[in-house]
Amino acid sequence: MAKPLMAKATAVWLVDNTTLTFKQIADFTGMHELEIQGIADGEVAAGVKGFDPISNNQLTQDEIDAAEKNPLHKLRLKNNPAAAGEEKRRGPRYTPLSKRQDRPNSILWLVKFHPELADSQIAKLVGTTKPTIQSIRERTHWNIANMQPIDPVALGLCKQTELDAAVQKAAAKKAAEGAVMSDDERRKLVSTEQSLEMEAEPRIPTAIEGLETFTLGGSSNEEEQTKEKEYADADSLFNLPKGGGDEDDKR
Repeated sequence: MAKPLMAKATAVWLVDNTTLTFKQIADFTGMHELEIQGIADGEVAAGVKGFDPISNNQLTQDEIDAAEKNPLHKLRLKNNPAAAGEEKRRGPRYTPLSKRQDRPNSILWLVKFHPELADSQIAKLVGTTKPTIQSIRERTHWNIANMQPIDPVALGLCKQTELDAAVQKAAAKKAAEGAVMSDDERRKLVSTEQSLEMEAEPRIPTAIEGLETFTLGGSSNEEEQTKEKEYADADSLFNLPKGGGDEDDKR
């Protein structure tokens, strides 16, 4: 439900100028009922000037009269077409000047550890542009050599809940498209049921057991061992004639 402008000042005016119940005023202004009671007792909003909701086009007198006659009637804010859509924030997230220098590092972190996020999601999280994200993905950014990946949550550029929501949304989209690639991405993007149904990928054997009969180039290991025995001594290896060394000594 939309709330009036200057809620506390509006509550002060309603307390001073109407016979509405504390609950009716609290529901209309979005405040707590005890706060409204404190305003009536002079303990809250001391010195706050009342803000007339009728002259400021937020309430009608007929609406106030109907609420005064029926304690269960809830005040409804007067429709203002000019204010439609004003609560929606447009454009990228605003980043304070003191944190803008850390924004590329946070983009690098998101690109490295959450490659499933779309450029539009990253732009919304840290308040950047798609060309900047693309240059960091392709490592063509002018300062890429000096950049270090830093968690945007730690930098205060976004909330953890916002990051988790973006990752879950990206995971659901990838899972719906069936885009399953590496093991890491599969763990992130695929549900447990889908992961259990997948065939196990071949692994490199960690032991040499069972490799005795492995053949290479048409010959087995047994043939290789036989050839090694034939050339076990130096004379047979180099085909030297027996006694050849003595004849050379005599000469």
